[in-house]
Amino acid sequence: MLASWLQISGIPLAVVGPVKNPVLVFLIILTIMLVAPLLFERLRLPGIIGLILSGLVVGPYGLGILQRDETIVLLGTVGLLFLMFMAGLETSLEDLKLNAGKASIFGAFTFLLPMLIGTVAMLAIGYDFLAAVLVASCFASHTLIGLPIVSELGLMRLQTVTATLGGTLITNVLALLVLAVVVRAHQGELTPQFWLTLIPSIALYTFATFWGVPRLGRWFFQRFGHDEGAEFTFVIATLFLVAYGAGLIGIEPVVGAFLAGTAITPIISPLSPLMNRIQFIGNTLFVPFFLISVGMLINPGILLGDPRTLLVGGVMIAAEVVSKFLAAWIPAQLFGWRFASAMVMFGLSMAQAAATLAAITVAFNVKLVDELTVNGTIAMILVTCIASPWIVARWGQQLQPREVASEASDLPRPAWGSRVLVPVVNPETESNLLRLALILAKKDGGTLLPLHVLSDRAGISPAALARQEQLLSFAESLAHSAAARVEAIRRVDDSVEKGIIRSALERQATLVILGWRGYSTYAENFFGSIIDAVVRQVEIPVLIARFPVPLETTRRILLAAPELEVSPGSLQQTIGLAQTLAGELKAALQLLLVQTRPLRERSPGPGAASYAHLPVQRVQGGLVAEVLKALQPGDMLVGVLSEARSRFRLSREPEIIARHRPDLPMIVVHLPAAHPPRLQESVLAAGDSTWYWG
Repeated sequence: MLASWLQISGIPLAVVGPVKNPVLVFLIILTIMLVAPLLFERLRLPGIIGLILSGLVVGPYGLGILQRDETIVLLGTVGLLFLMFMAGLETSLEDLKLNAGKASIFGAFTFLLPMLIGTVAMLAIGYDFLAAVLVASCFASHTLIGLPIVSELGLMRLQTVTATLGGTLITNVLALLVLAVVVRAHQGELTPQFWLTLIPSIALYTFATFWGVPRLGRWFFQRFGHDEGAEFTFVIATLFLVAYGAGLIGIEPVVGAFLAGTAITPIISPLSPLMNRIQFIGNTLFVPFFLISVGMLINPGILLGDPRTLLVGGVMIAAEVVSKFLAAWIPAQLFGWRFASAMVMFGLSMAQAAATLAAITVAFNVKLVDELTVNGTIAMILVTCIASPWIVARWGQQLQPREVASEASDLPRPAWGSRVLVPVVNPETESNLLRLALILAKKDGGTLLPLHVLSDRAGISPAALARQEQLLSFAESLAHSAAARVEAIRRVDDSVEKGIIRSALERQATLVILGWRGYSTYAENFFGSIIDAVVRQVEIPVLIARFPVPLETTRRILLAAPELEVSPGSLQQTIGLAQTLAGELKAALQLLLVQTRPLRERSPGPGAASYAHLPVQRVQGGLVAEVLKALQPGDMLVGVLSEARSRFRLSREPEIIARHRPDLPMIVVHLPAAHPPRLQESVLAAGDSTWYWG
């Protein structure tokens, strides 16, 4: 150990530690978090390795600067739970369903092969059967040390990664069940009552998590979605509640953390400020704490303490590496994946860390294994924790250009998010409009343009200026919290509609999002509303949105359109928008195509083949009646305005639906006319057009 060597060399240990001052301890750890990743990335090595090795250097088996005390253990445990929780958050339930077969196959291989090879290897060096099975179960489980690298490379939706995440869930649960069974068998307590209690508990716990967490989350966000601090606290409390519940029924809390993330992910948009806060705090603070704490577990001196440790450690490392490689390579061959995909699976699934050490510690405490096994386990942790992130980074870079999961069957998505203009007026509706804009802007790497217009017709009061500043400051804060570019626009103009139209032109907006109450006043019906004026004069897409409930509560997007009265181009662009929203809100997508013509004229419209792969329901009848019949709780309705005879008026259908369903979120899409501006102006002057809503 370095600390012992320093003492022998005459260097006083008081110089190197252990440090007791909590402020200095935290400063040292923060310095490691800052310096180690930057230094190792300069050396073209993953920053994770720097954090692990830094933990070794400053830990009790290195320089002895820091002790792995209760505080380090607490924060390291929180970091491990955060790591698994964020893995669950980035795991799409739809992707898991689509790749359930692959995840199951990989999970079976990555559990059975390490169990078989590990048991044979440990029996060969003199272990009894129960001890050999328990050690082999530690080979089967793994910790996703390399997951942050996968996230940085943008590979989280790769089929390889999705299968690995699903397989991790399977193998960790099975490995922990093996641990519980072996310990009970060693203690002579493997009774029928044990099985009758454990299996129903796991089934009930899993059902309660996947059924209860999303519903509780939607209720909370609907009631308290305006309070961002409350949202964050609720999500973190859910993480620890589910993780604690896992411990109560006898499975590892990390499995509960992964399930919590997977269960709550449908109500957290990947591009939302809430997701940004979770990832920032996790990746910046808690996950590095976990990696440093893992490094502090490593004791290089044990390899020299007893020659038998080298044998046990060597056998454990060889059995674990060989079995995990075969468990990744064989499924990759079955699925027809490249060798690089197999190596990413291998790299992710080979790392052993705190969960493995915890299992071995339990076995050591009940005298099922000896100290040599504990030392060999630590050696295995050292090798696999260093090799895992390097392998993932090395082969993950080869996958990034070609194999990132994509929905090849999707229609081309409209790139409207370059510069999104959002007039903000009402604080109660501002948040949802801005979140919709942020989803589209961040998806395209664009800029949010929050706008507030003051009309100077009756003068401008100090209170109006203060309100303008308050609204735009909130918009800027929301954009910054989501790590999005923002340009706030403070404008004084002749009227609100002119301010919107001129700002869209001057700031080169690519999309305008307007809020809508869900009804029109008598004056608006007679003279036209601000929405009518903007839709009539801008030459870019306009989304007319109404959000009586938070976006996060959306479970399904229902796109309704009169198929034969909407141009194929407009319908395809609207479907592309709906697909984008469904992907980001993690909601299902349903197309409702209403055919209002007589049955003898009914036929799929032109371009229908382009969206034939999507869930489509074709019905005949009135648009409003069919939409109201198809709506379900948790729906968001998306429709499209299509050009027919030319008065730019929001038609009556949306108002009728909003009156029947006052809690229904709605987006009405207006796409600019395909003909040139001058021709459009002449058509407007002639007054020969109207708009249908779908």
